[in-house]
Amino acid sequence: MWSKARASRVLGLSLAVYVLLVATNEGEFWPASIYPMFSIAGRPWTRALVRDVEAVPDSARWRATDLDGLPGRPVVLPEIGIDPIDFANFLSKTRVWDPDRVGGLRSLFTEDLLRSRQLMVYKVRGRLAAGDSVVVEATPFLLLSGEGTTRNPNLPPAAYARDR
Repeated sequence: MWSKARASRVLGLSLAVYVLLVATNEGEFWPASIYPMFSIAGRPWTRALVRDVEAVPDSARWRATDLDGLPGRPVVLPEIGIDPIDFANFLSKTRVWDPDRVGGLRSLFTEDLLRSRQLMVYKVRGRLAAGDSVVVEATPFLLLSGEGTTRNPNLPPAAYARDR
């Protein structure tokens, strides 16, 4: 039979290990990771989407907007072999957009696709507003084309140095 002291030590150690695992994985440790209501409910979120902006004038390409005002045509990522969740995680969790990271993002798309289209990568951020409403804003982040990658000229350089 265990003593109270030993049981307390085992319980405390188990709790410490669990807290350490959760703290080092940004709150994503089972079971919290499979239940978003416990891990990130009510916190701002970031996702990604891609639009073909070939026919969109330059003046309209770089404006932040809501989802209803997005220019161009949607690009369905699974149809071109890209997992949307992996894509969103890559975009939202990359803090420094050096040439290697930009090249990694470009490598998700085939060169044939980039030669024939101009793809705008958007960071879509959402948050709870007053009451029960949700505010969603799509910010153009990178333009991918056969000619290369262009950063949003309206964003400060710090937007590509960290994601906070």
